[in-house]
Amino acid sequence: METARRVYRRYGFVPIDTPALEYLEILTGKGSEETDRQMYHFTDNGGRAVGMRFDLTVPLARFSAQHIHELGTPFKRYHIGPVWRGETPQAGRFREFVQCDFDTIGTTGVVADIETALVIHELLQEIGIERFRIRINNRQLLTALLESLGLSQLATVVLRGLDKLEKVGAGAVEKELSEAGLLEPQIAQILQFASIRGAPDAVLGQLASQLHGNERAEEGIERLNTVQRALVAAGVPHDRFAIDVSIARGLDYYTGIIFETMLGDLPEIGSVCSGGRYDNLAELFTKQHLPGIGASLGLDRLLAALEKLGKIASNPASTDVFIALFDAERTSDYFEIAALVRGGGFSCEVYPDAKKLGAQLKYADQRGFPVALIAGSRELDSGVVQIKDLRSKTTTEVPWRSKPDELLGAIRVMIAMNRGDLMA
Repeated sequence: METARRVYRRYGFVPIDTPALEYLEILTGKGSEETDRQMYHFTDNGGRAVGMRFDLTVPLARFSAQHIHELGTPFKRYHIGPVWRGETPQAGRFREFVQCDFDTIGTTGVVADIETALVIHELLQEIGIERFRIRINNRQLLTALLESLGLSQLATVVLRGLDKLEKVGAGAVEKELSEAGLLEPQIAQILQFASIRGAPDAVLGQLASQLHGNERAEEGIERLNTVQRALVAAGVPHDRFAIDVSIARGLDYYTGIIFETMLGDLPEIGSVCSGGRYDNLAELFTKQHLPGIGASLGLDRLLAALEKLGKIASNPASTDVFIALFDAERTSDYFEIAALVRGGGFSCEVYPDAKKLGAQLKYADQRGFPVALIAGSRELDSGVVQIKDLRSKTTTEVPWRSKPDELLGAIRVMIAMNRGDLMA
């Protein structure tokens, strides 16, 4: 979460929060039939119909419509908070989960599209994920295809079907579209369109040939071309993104470019960072045209994936230094040492009870502390403390009262070695 905040701020996004509860009419009909069905809603004590937010985008659109005259445009915000959907819990899906959103409101410019892709890339990279791919499409292409097939009135059905393509397979999607009234040639053309693969230039060339003459499609293709050129110019490796016309995103409010981000080592868990352009959503709440674009990191799904891949420590250290309470009568001395450690820029914890040292160090090991400070009456009287590396189990005695910088330097080196930064 702190990494997300840092990356978002780097691009000029500012934090806001919106209520967990909204009037039910604000939320219904904005995402999809599925989100309406999964929404937790009730009548409150004031007799008002309210719902718990199913994402952070719809509340943002309502907030922007209400306050845009104060905020100005473009308005760039990020929001990290929980959302709720009545799903069947399974791998990567939860009823309550945390989204890390960033959005730009008030511009249709392609610069915002490019920046969204760059933020996604930088965010995943800084979290420490090496193998991932941002899949990029444009709803304009899908809309143009359906127009050419005379299926505009069934756009929602087709898009939701395509959104399931990777999960359920072409056969299941074909059956669903057939039951919705599509003819066999129409279904075949849709699935053929979704199967286009290759390098970005090759994919865009095939799309341009297939959708030639459709103004909406040509605009979408040019926009995708501009985005992919900018990503390359910004140094994003070619294997980190792809033009993928099979992705549709299941939410109805998307209108333009859309993103899904898959982990190379665990693609079956689904997209960990998704989003896109929603140029008409805020118009449901205001007459002012407030186009938007953004993406959301699904924190719980990402953590579940990293845990499955063994990339999360079973006992991650949340604190730098453990201070053992060896002699309860010298409590004030331990807090003097703790104040010195915290003043030097490290976090630390003083054990609350004067238990046997072995029990205290077992606690420190379980919590993942890299460093422990141990001092009994003898050490405290002489102004020294034992500093113990809890990984290697090596111990060194250093002064703390007469030479506080020596203690802080020893802690710094020990923590750096634990992190593998041997140059520190």
